[in-house]
Amino acid sequence: MIYLQLFLSFLQIGAFSFGGGYAAMPLIQNQVVQLHPWLTQSEFTDLITISQMTPGPIAVNSATFVGTRIAGMPGALVATFGCVLPSCILVTVLAKIYLRYRNLSLLQGILKSLRPAVIAMIAAAGVSILVTAFWGGAVSGTDIKTLAANTNLRAAGIFLVSLALLIKCKMNPIHVMLLSGAAEVAIQLMMKML
Repeated sequence: MIYLQLFLSFLQIGAFSFGGGYAAMPLIQNQVVQLHPWLTQSEFTDLITISQMTPGPIAVNSATFVGTRIAGMPGALVATFGCVLPSCILVTVLAKIYLRYRNLSLLQGILKSLRPAVIAMIAAAGVSILVTAFWGGAVSGTDIKTLAANTNLRAAGIFLVSLALLIKCKMNPIHVMLLSGAAEVAIQLMMKML
């Protein structure tokens, strides 16, 4: 039964995650945190971090991770297969259609109209991860004073420095991730020494 649940959950993610991995994050979160409590919100944030650091698409990496966590190696295979199956079928069909009708204005209009929805899905996932990192996920119904008092200043500081390095200094994202990890380790070591 768990294999069927994993397969169907990641089949849905694979079928509806238009726009790539970042757009799939809200779908993954809905399946693995809310519908099936396989992960907590904090574990989901860790999952996204691990999926970013390992080669391959976020959705496939997430499927493999969750499948392994829930049902071992068979679970990883079932979840990963469920995640990639819709893409294989859809890309094959769409490639044939696109090659035949690529100059049709209706098709171009449909593709342009999908862009804002993809951007909204990416933004929603980013805000969700940011809220979890800064406030542990609980911000609804709280005032600004309470939010300010409960903000994880270490995470906010690392986020702001990372953002500055990416935008202002045009630093390689891999180097920024490594520096962020090193900064967290250094801060943790300093806190233990005090």
